[in-house]
Amino acid sequence: MRRPHCPLLLVLLLLLSCPWADGAVRGQIIGGHEAKPHSHPYMAYLKIRQSACGGFLVAPDWVMTAAHCLSGNITVVLGAHNVYEPEQSQQVRGVLRYHPHPAYNPDTMVNDIMLLKLTAKAKLNKYVHTISLPKTSSDLPTGTSCTIAGWGLIDKEQITGKLFETQVSIYSRRKCVLFYPHLDSGMVCAGSFHQLKDSSQGDSGGPLVCNNVAQGVVSFGYESPPGVYARIANYLPWIKNIMKK
Repeated sequence: MRRPHCPLLLVLLLLLSCPWADGAVRGQIIGGHEAKPHSHPYMAYLKIRQSACGGFLVAPDWVMTAAHCLSGNITVVLGAHNVYEPEQSQQVRGVLRYHPHPAYNPDTMVNDIMLLKLTAKAKLNKYVHTISLPKTSSDLPTGTSCTIAGWGLIDKEQITGKLFETQVSIYSRRKCVLFYPHLDSGMVCAGSFHQLKDSSQGDSGGPLVCNNVAQGVVSFGYESPPGVYARIANYLPWIKNIMKK
């Protein structure tokens, strides 16, 4: 869901003419490498009809992902490294209830965050574990180093079912708004300043992890970095309210 296929030349024209998302579900880590198996035990692979999204376990029976990933019944696979292999570490769960943010706007990608209530709690172990959420609503400092991970395309032609990862850095809002004028407090930008490192189609819904805390949800972007993430810290009251129910 993440990549409008528009060149990053003539930024002002691009901002006026390109849509924020082209309807494809994201599946590519640009500039990444295969992750050490099960080094991200919070990662969830979401099967959605003929496509997929990423997600992450925030409680034994709750997975967080992007609201734009809601396009049919979702099957959640936890504890996977290669989603094309029947690994003994994998746990499969259905979704009991879907909670996209009530103010999600698919045209602007505002409030692109969703919680999934699983049909049964995950069995926590070294392959499957939760990840912490932010404690406060404060912004991340510019330049903070973060990790993104996802399954799918390595490039436009190479497909793999293995989990890939890469490092990105937080962009300042002042710099990011040049790419995305509609950036709001519920969004955060990240990417590599010098290399093509970013998430792409198929990694939608996966976490932006900074200092072992899930700070963002992969949302949308252009063909080149930076990418835009739903800023989890902005949604803490809503998250706590939904999970409390």
